[in-house]
Amino acid sequence: MIRIQQLKLPVTHTEEQLLHKIAKLLHVKTSEVTGYEVRRQSIDARKKSEVSFVYTVDVRVRDEKSVLHRGKGDKVSLAKDMPYRFVQGGEQVLRHPPVVIGSGPAGLFCAYLLAEHGFHPLIIERGKPVGERMEAVEKFWQENVLDPNTNVQFGEGGAGTFSDGKLNTLVKDVKGRSRKVLEIFIRHGAPKAIAYQAKPHIGTDILRTVLRNMRKQIEAWGGTYLFGACVTDMEFSDGSLKALLCRSQPNGEVRRIETEVAVLAIGHSARDTFAMLEKRGFQMEAKSFAVGLRVEHPQAMVSQAQYGKEAAAVLEAAPYKVTANLENGRGVYSFCMCPGGYVVNASSEEGHLAINGMSYSKRDGKNANSAIIVTVTPEDFGGDGALSGVQFQRNLEKKAYELGSGRVPQQLFADFEAGKLSEGYGSFTSQIKGQHTFAALHELFPAEIRDSFCEGMHQFSRYIKGFDRGDAILSGVESRTSSPVRIVRDEVFESNKKGVYPCGEGAGYAGGIMSAAMDGMKAAEAIAQKYKGGDSLWQK
Repeated sequence: MIRIQQLKLPVTHTEEQLLHKIAKLLHVKTSEVTGYEVRRQSIDARKKSEVSFVYTVDVRVRDEKSVLHRGKGDKVSLAKDMPYRFVQGGEQVLRHPPVVIGSGPAGLFCAYLLAEHGFHPLIIERGKPVGERMEAVEKFWQENVLDPNTNVQFGEGGAGTFSDGKLNTLVKDVKGRSRKVLEIFIRHGAPKAIAYQAKPHIGTDILRTVLRNMRKQIEAWGGTYLFGACVTDMEFSDGSLKALLCRSQPNGEVRRIETEVAVLAIGHSARDTFAMLEKRGFQMEAKSFAVGLRVEHPQAMVSQAQYGKEAAAVLEAAPYKVTANLENGRGVYSFCMCPGGYVVNASSEEGHLAINGMSYSKRDGKNANSAIIVTVTPEDFGGDGALSGVQFQRNLEKKAYELGSGRVPQQLFADFEAGKLSEGYGSFTSQIKGQHTFAALHELFPAEIRDSFCEGMHQFSRYIKGFDRGDAILSGVESRTSSPVRIVRDEVFESNKKGVYPCGEGAGYAGGIMSAAMDGMKAAEAIAQKYKGGDSLWQK
């Protein structure tokens, strides 16, 4: 196929106009184009008066060799892709099925590949399946009664289930894993457009259907799910994994599961598991992350700032990404931006409060929200040891809970900066899931973090006019932007405890759905290169 890059058309173009532009660039008649596939679509909004779609398109023509010769140039070339290949070749025989601990993106895609290639994995998830999980989360948002095992953080799909469902990543991908993740999502119910959009997203509503369908496929291939169960301990023999101890909810029954291989895809909120791993001698280290507040603006303001008034009227709600490096050495940046989204109470521990953002697939909510966060390092944590960052998070979440008396504390930006309580919303109201109240958010952070947040807000108004408007709505606390811990692993993805494979966001090796899914794939590949699948003894 022939690949055309940097094909630009107005955002209001038709399919017929796209076909004519393809033919023009290849110097052929439209009748000579036998088919085409959009490989990438992005938006060029540098000139608000000429906002355009920019395409990469793979084209089939009748005389490819001749057309390619005539159309050679910067934009036209032979299409070359690196298809993903799952490399097997392990010789060791497993006596028991491999266990995947956690069903977030890393665990899900690790389990999917293992099941597809005959390993019959057991997936252990402390929360409930996605349907029951949705009911528990909605009840929490309405009644403020928390289930510490099934919530926005825990349950089928992990924390990403209640998010914007972003599927873009900055991870270099020479093996084709990224495209494979998108193909698998599409196969199980995601929109086909995610395969070519520059900033693809699924949305929390569609993601739930995709999760169910992927689970059914994993089970059809011989995988098994164990919901409502939490790994509480591990047994080792000569430094290698021998068994897992797993406590079921709600009866507390402890089950012993023999296995030689376990994948730690536990997510960034599995604090009790981190403590167990430290007790069992796993090599772990505290790592830097970021904390801050979620900020709401009217989506119309953001879309017009990004696209201009005319293009904003026809395009989907606009996202944004802003960053600033301050003189004090702190970085301030947006994280998990949710166009047309909701702020959500994402707590998972009693007496502690954490928030996140979420969008539905249509992104048609009235507000834009994003975490605006400030970098913190182990020097800020006020303690030593691998879990000092966890305690730093907990301290902030406990204070946020107390400030709001168990409800999400909110404050307008002008009042936050002035250090006074807000008495009501300004020209727009909050779009939030969960009980909320106005509170003294300005008391939440140490002065340097609070001042850095405010400085970042003002700097961002240079790029998005009105970003630092006084009635921008702040909600806190955004504390779980990434894992505060890294579980050390070697070049073959094993921890210092042989047979245990840390991966994904909770282990400190990913940040978002795509990078976590790809890291889970790498863990599955590492297992398949060491062990036999398909005809292992435990399957006979």
